[in-house]
Parts: sequence; structure tokens; C-alpha cells
Amino acid sequence: MNRIKYTLLLALALVLFGTGCASKSSTENKTADSGQTTEDENRGDAPEGMPPPPGGDGEMAFGGSQDGRPGPPPGGFGGTPPEGSPGGQPPEGMPPGAPPGGGSMEVDHGSYAYLISEDLSGGSYESTGDMENVLRIEGEEVLLEDLVITKSGGQAGAGESSNFYGSNAAVLALNGADVIINDSRIITSVRGGNGIFSYGEGTEVEVNRAYIRTTGNSSGGVMVTGGGTMTVNDSDIETRGGSSAALRTDRGGGTLIVDGGTYTANGNGSPAVYSTADITVKNAVLKAGGSEAVVVEGKNSVSLYDCTVSGNMIKDNVENLQNVMIYQSMSGDAETGQSHFTMEGGSLSSGVGDMFYVTNTDCTITLKSVDLELSNSVVLKVSGNDARNGWGQVGANGGNCDMLTKDQVLKGDIIVDEISSLELSLTEGSVFTGTINSGDQGGTVDLAMDAGSRWVLTGDSYIDSLRGQAGSIETGAYTLYVNGTRFE
Repeated sequence: MNRIKYTLLLALALVLFGTGCASKSSTENKTADSGQTTEDENRGDAPEGMPPPPGGDGEMAFGGSQDGRPGPPPGGFGGTPPEGSPGGQPPEGMPPGAPPGGGSMEVDHGSYAYLISEDLSGGSYESTGDMENVLRIEGEEVLLEDLVITKSGGQAGAGESSNFYGSNAAVLALNGADVIINDSRIITSVRGGNGIFSYGEGTEVEVNRAYIRTTGNSSGGVMVTGGGTMTVNDSDIETRGGSSAALRTDRGGGTLIVDGGTYTANGNGSPAVYSTADITVKNAVLKAGGSEAVVVEGKNSVSLYDCTVSGNMIKDNVENLQNVMIYQSMSGDAETGQSHFTMEGGSLSSGVGDMFYVTNTDCTITLKSVDLELSNSVVLKVSGNDARNGWGQVGANGGNCDMLTKDQVLKGDIIVDEISSLELSLTEGSVFTGTINSGDQGGTVDLAMDAGSRWVLTGDSYIDSLRGQAGSIETGAYTLYVNGTRFE
């Protein structure tokens, strides 16, 4: 009898315990789901036309309660790498060790506070929701003028939806939208809080005289992905977070054209320009305070005309420091192929590291009449890497670079390691003063020179072939070896 009574009591306790667990689980699921408003629910909240904007002017300078110093991001989101990986953040791509293709994440644009279908002029708009845009434009043609747009709260969510699809951006245009934004202020202080985001083929965004400030990690000033297009004119953009390029692109790329203005990135791993797209910038000032000035990933391009460009890469425990990096990350964010960096006129200055670094990719570098200001003796390094960031396999991840100079003064040393190659062409009166593989590194180097260009050696140098005028090479007290034979 006692045994039966004990068994009944035990069964009753298990039922009650299981009910309690189920209730707790249901509550957690409801809480987790509460921040994921569906698109239909959002459409229901926004009546036809435009609801009145919330109060307040959305002002947030780099001071006060938001001092511009973003705290550490949650694990797994572009911030502090896992134990054993190099210090700092990888440039803009996936974290070290991420699988090629970035996993199987579905397209997720999140929700929005305001769905815009008509022109707007004046007013302040704000969002504090998780994975929520302040303004979203889906397939509409609209003009937005004199707005203050503030993204002051809201989590970016798991995965890469904010980087790839704009889920936490202040302004997101998609589905073939045609948007013009004039004379507006955009302020974000959240992780994944990109300022203006253009997503998808057929989407076009024009930005004129914008003032954009972002402080969170992974929060670019303007962002293009998925084949979108954006033009930016005479704007003032500054970012403070890590992995937050002022001019930023990510998976699927697109086209970004900039004319005039100042574009500054202050965070670690935050270049002024990060390209997984085709980016052209004219007559602008581009500054990076804690990173390379420019990064080009994969089969993409950056073209700069009459720009003032500077970088200052700050990282510990990295294999190389550089000012312009051209590489293939293997994350799947950029198609593999020939990268292009073109610069004509203006200046390019390095606060630290090599001027150009090419690794794990094929690229073309074209320079014409650019004022180069080096921080060390290396103007170009083409080499493999130790694969700590997943950039190819050790021994097979060198670079192949074609460098073409036109009316260019080039000073410094060129290094090409044994698994890399360089084709250097000095044309239109270019003058190169420096060395090539002074330590006989063993990489393949082919040099071509036209009649008006010169090479002045500053040390012994080793190349594999030479096409051009013998009188254009001034060896002085040093020796040039061509395919192992002393050049006379």
C-alpha cells in the first residue's frame, strides 16, 4: 500500500514539474518572439500615407550620454575575436574561421518603424526596436528632405542580417526603390546601425549633403549590398565603431559613387572605404583613424580621383600592417577574381605599415600622379599569409599583382615572396626609386619601362625579366640581377 501511494505521489510530482517547465518554456518563446514583428503587423501600424513623427529632434552628438565609445559587442559579432585568434577585428568580412559562404542564413530585413510611400519634408523620426529600421522604402519612388533620423535603440539580432540585409539600419531601401535623400541628419548608436542602406538589384539611392554619425560596431555610414546602387554627394560621414567603414559594402556588392565631402572612420578594423562592390570616389577626403585607408576584397574595385586619402592601421598581433589592402577573405562575401585599385591625382598617406599589401588574390593597381606618403620603406608587398584569418591555405595563398604607373613618382621597396608574382609597368615618365626583392625573395617579377621612365636603385635588386630601355635604369653602386644574371 505504501509503495502504491509513493508511486502515485511521484507521478503527480512529475506531471506538475513538467507543466511548470512547459509554462516557462512558453513564456521564454513568447518573449523572444515579441521583438520579431511581422511585415503584415508593421503595415497595419502604419496608416496610408505617413504617421506623425515622434517628438524630439533626434540630436545625439559624440558626447553626453553617448560618448562615442561603443562597449564590447556580444560574442560572435565582429568584435573581440575568440581566444587564440589575433587581436582586433578582421577587416569588415566574416570573423576568423567563419565557413565559406557565411552559413545558410536566410534573407531577413527585420522590421521597421515607418514604411514610406510618399515624399517627406521636415520632421524627426526615431526607432528603438530590435532589428528595426527607422524608415524603410520598398519599391517606391520618394524624396526625403530635411529630416532628422535617429536609431537610438534596438538589438541587431543573431547572424549577419544587419550586415547583409540592413535589418537594423536607420534607412533601408530595397525591392527596386528609387530614393533621393537631401539635407538630412542620420544618427545611430546601436550595433549594426548602418546609416543609409541600399539593398538589391534595381534599388537606387541618391544622397545629397547628408550628415551621418554612427557609434556602434558594424555600423557603416552608407552601405550597399545585394547589387544595390547608391550615389553620395557632398556629405559629411563619420563612424566610431569597429568594422564600420564610412563607405561600406558587403555580400552581393553593387555600385557606390561618391563625389565631394568628407568620410571618416575611427574604429578598429574600419577603413574609410571597404569594397566588395564597385566604388568610385571623386574630390573627397577619406580618413581612417584606426585601420587601413582602403580595403578591396575579391573581384571588386575602388577608383579614386583627386582625393585626399589617409590611413592609420592600429592592431596588435597581426601578420602585416598596411595602408591599402587587396585580398580575398574566403568568407563568401566577395566573388573570387581580379581586384582593381585605381587612383589618379590627390594624395595617399600611410600612418603606419606598408603602403600596398596584396595577398590571396589577383589584382591590378593603377597609379597616376598620386602623391604617396609612406610611413616605412615598403611601397608594395605581394605575398602569402599565415592563414590565421582563413585567407587561403599556407603555401598557396600568395598574390598576383599587375601594377601600372603613369607619370608617377614611386619611392620605396617592393617585396614579392616566393609564391607571388608582380608585373610592374613604368610609363609616361614615371620614376621609381627603390629596390625590388633586395633579399632575393624568389617571387616572379617582370618589369616593363617605356622610354621616358626611369628606375633608380637604392639597393641590390632581383627580377625575372626586363622590357624597356637599358639607359633608363640607374644602378649606381648597386647590382641588378635579371633572371639570375648581373645586369650591365
